[in-house]
Amino acid sequence: MSTTPATDPTAAHSWTVGDVTVHRIDETLLPPATGPWLLPDATPDLVAAHDWLHPHFADEQGTLRIDSHSFAFTLGGLRILVDTGIGNAKERANPAWHDLDTDYLRDLTAAGFPQDSVDLVILTHLHADHVGWNTRKTDGDWVPTFPHARYLTSRTEREFWAGYDMEEAREQMFRDSVIPVEQAGLLDLVDVPAEGVDVAPGLRLLPTPGHTPGHVAVKLTSHGRTALITGDCIHHPVQLAHPAIGACVDIDPEQSETTRRTLLSSLADTDTLVLGTHFAPPTAGRVVTDHDAYRLSPVPADSH
Repeated sequence: MSTTPATDPTAAHSWTVGDVTVHRIDETLLPPATGPWLLPDATPDLVAAHDWLHPHFADEQGTLRIDSHSFAFTLGGLRILVDTGIGNAKERANPAWHDLDTDYLRDLTAAGFPQDSVDLVILTHLHADHVGWNTRKTDGDWVPTFPHARYLTSRTEREFWAGYDMEEAREQMFRDSVIPVEQAGLLDLVDVPAEGVDVAPGLRLLPTPGHTPGHVAVKLTSHGRTALITGDCIHHPVQLAHPAIGACVDIDPEQSETTRRTLLSSLADTDTLVLGTHFAPPTAGRVVTDHDAYRLSPVPADSH
């Protein structure tokens, strides 16, 4: 990964796509226990067998490295944030997500995106580690963090959870991170057909169901260059080598695998930059055919 002057700490976490600079906004590195819980079929022996996963995406013992971060960029004059991480001071059942106190907002501002300036927040799906910074606590109430933004998610996604028999922990997440945005009139639900839908020039939502029914990936196009932000249709690069490996929290594991295989096939051996929402640094890369599956060829930040 390239080094940059200390005077610009955010520069080491960005990629150029056409004339758009995509910034990674770090939140937290998740603990080592996350991998065995989230991707139980990604056993240490299986992971360790893939040399290309080391040292960035896993250690030599086969322990996965998994990150929480967002992506921010300006496109066509719109200041856009994709997913909002876990959030600070949230009451969560998962100890790794509970009552965080990170510098996320400071880092977002340092990258050039102060919270009042964000125009559009795209939520790939409505899980706790993707919606947390939707809101922040002010005078005891949860209020939208980005008061001038429209928040977008798939209509299928929101309607699914509206009819779902939620456990208390999930209800809590909706109470503090989704419903306040709805009550403020800032949440827009988007119909996403099979071919995807443009939500702004150069910005397209692609249906990638399985992890959740309304999950979307985000495709960015600028001057003939493309990037794709995965959300959770791919949690970790090991799933390129083994697309059948799913997450323990996939709503429809079979559909999730089908989605992953279809997406990887479409990306393989192209110039599309893949930006993994949970991929540890270097975070980005291109999908390359590797025997009967794929691997990620990393593209270091600031490798233009």
